[in-house]
Amino acid sequence: MPVSNSPRRVVVTGYGAISSLGQNADAIWDGIMNYRVGYRKYDFDDASIHARYFGFIDDFGRDAMRPFSKKISKMLPLFAKYSLVAADEAIRMAFGDTRLDDVVSPFDRGVILGTGWGGLDTANSNNNEYREHGITTSFATVMSMCNAATAGITMNWNFRGVQNSPVAACATGTIAIGEAYEAIRSGRAKIMLAGGSESLKEQFNVWSVDVMQALSKEQDEVRRACCPFSKGRSGFVLSEGAAVLCLEDYEVARARGARILGEITGYANYSDAYDMTAPADDMQARVRVIREVCSQADVAAENIDYINLHGTSTPLNDVNETNAVKEALGDAAYGIPMSSTKSYTGHLIGAAGSLEAVFCLKAIEHGVVPATIHMDEADPDCDLNYVPNVHLQDQRLDNVLNLSFGFGGANAGVMIRRAN
Repeated sequence: MPVSNSPRRVVVTGYGAISSLGQNADAIWDGIMNYRVGYRKYDFDDASIHARYFGFIDDFGRDAMRPFSKKISKMLPLFAKYSLVAADEAIRMAFGDTRLDDVVSPFDRGVILGTGWGGLDTANSNNNEYREHGITTSFATVMSMCNAATAGITMNWNFRGVQNSPVAACATGTIAIGEAYEAIRSGRAKIMLAGGSESLKEQFNVWSVDVMQALSKEQDEVRRACCPFSKGRSGFVLSEGAAVLCLEDYEVARARGARILGEITGYANYSDAYDMTAPADDMQARVRVIREVCSQADVAAENIDYINLHGTSTPLNDVNETNAVKEALGDAAYGIPMSSTKSYTGHLIGAAGSLEAVFCLKAIEHGVVPATIHMDEADPDCDLNYVPNVHLQDQRLDNVLNLSFGFGGANAGVMIRRAN
């Protein structure tokens, strides 16, 4: 299709999610509103894995994949199966019983679905089986592909337009949304499914994250396992799941009478170019992300109504993020309510940013700023308004900023505006 010369408006008309806190977006949000957490203690056979708290999905059975083509699903790793469940919810919310072909051509609808570690779990499991028995599934190669989720979604719903599979660690989901926003904004697509998915719970893979000292070191107290911006934080809780948003060209959505849930008004993506795991001391990539998103969205710092922070509960990130927000927004930063919803879900890595975008949309819809729970004693170096322990009710949220920062120095953010 020809590329438009003027930027298009991009709106959200659907979303879906699955995590250890719930099998759909409403259930996950209900868990947050009721101050529940999606992680608990797990014990691995390997005693050298010191982390104890994880947000794994325990009750994902065959019934969850029943709506999808067996020809497709039998070749998918678990993270990709999660993405189909989330995409199905997003499509149903956006279109109901309307046939997609009656809305736009298959070549005008695309998919950008990212992941951090993709099919690494399945690759290791298949390798273990091969080494033990000399044979494993004939689908082993495709199961290890990082674009397996994107491919599965495109095939299941015949999305033949723009496609990509960003791999940017913890910033992946937000980058996927941002790049889908750019595809529609530039006129290269009319409808995009965008988000992230993750599953990493095979024993070697868990060990490989734990051995870096990145995971929470808490052994007994769930309140200390994930306590962003608190004095006693010791690392992040590894979780799994998926979240997918349906983005549309505003004119297409309006013409079909779609319910518009929000509008993406700004996106930025900058690199630290500094270290594989630690954030850059100068914070300039994070500062640029925040300022560029605000500039593109034409939102002054004092007009940001809520920030969903990356907030991993790691000693390095939480202080660095706090200082980056203050440098980017100046004194206005102190007046903005902000929180880390990872205190409920744990860290979904490649799916974190897209799940948190869903929370931003939920916050706008319900007029609630979700609290950062487990803040029993704030870190003195973390001195912003993280909405400790109790949700803010009856809030008018017009402009909400979602931030995601990842290993490898990936930094991204999107601004979401109330529908009007």
